[in-house]
Amino acid sequence: MKYQLRHTTHYEYSGAVTLSHNEARILPRDLPWQDCTDTQLVISPTPDRLRERTDFFGNRVVYFSIESLHDSLDVTVSSNVVTRPRLAADFFSSIGWEAAAGELQQDPRKTNRDCLEARLYVLSSPFIFQHSRLAEYARDCFTPGRNLVDAVLQLNSKIFNEFIYDPEFTTVATPLADVLASKRGVCQDFAHLIIGCLRSLGLAARYISGYMETLPPPGEVKLLGADATHAWAAVFIPGWGWLEIDPTNGCMPDERYIVLGWGRDFADVTPLKGVMTGGGDHVLSVAVDVIPLREEASLL
Repeated sequence: MKYQLRHTTHYEYSGAVTLSHNEARILPRDLPWQDCTDTQLVISPTPDRLRERTDFFGNRVVYFSIESLHDSLDVTVSSNVVTRPRLAADFFSSIGWEAAAGELQQDPRKTNRDCLEARLYVLSSPFIFQHSRLAEYARDCFTPGRNLVDAVLQLNSKIFNEFIYDPEFTTVATPLADVLASKRGVCQDFAHLIIGCLRSLGLAARYISGYMETLPPPGEVKLLGADATHAWAAVFIPGWGWLEIDPTNGCMPDERYIVLGWGRDFADVTPLKGVMTGGGDHVLSVAVDVIPLREEASLL
């Protein structure tokens, strides 16, 4: 699939900002199944300092500072993205979920590099804490000796079927316990929830931030700016790699999904964060467009 991606963030401040330092994680990653070209980043007011680096998780991070008076901030990234099918999961793998958890607990001197790196994603993180209630919620999917992939896909479907998408119920700070009790939330909550369940069982799972092509209702024209950032998860399968899952939609991500970055949870991939002097109150607006490109159009 070929897409034109555009993501605009606008801050309007009630007072003048005299100084701001910011980090943006809105540049999509190049991956074996994803190529990004013609990526452009436009920031207004023009930053006094700007540089790009790669963070611990391999995500692209742009640092910028603005040292002149300003009462608004606009950050826009655009890119052409080509996506291909992910590597097919080995659904015939016989590894059980207990065996997978056991491999992640092996002596570092006796395990392979992939398992060693994945161990980071078994630990609790700022928004996701291991808890017996999370393990208990997933227990009927993870019966003794069950195949890991089968169990993960059942848990993915269980969250999709039992939880209600409700953008008015949660905020970034809503605890997972509240999400589990109410069975309501948004994609970020559901990604955190399935990660929390998997980690509470001793498995490695990471948070993925990105976009998904959304289709308008039949007969209607797609609205510009109607797309939004999306969140899903991936579980580590020893001997194979990372299997992506989307509990919000009860499916496995395909070519319609564009990856921005990944980490332990949302805190590691916040699209834009920073500190500033002045500014008072602010109003935030975000517009995202994921526009499919026809083959001939992409060659122009």
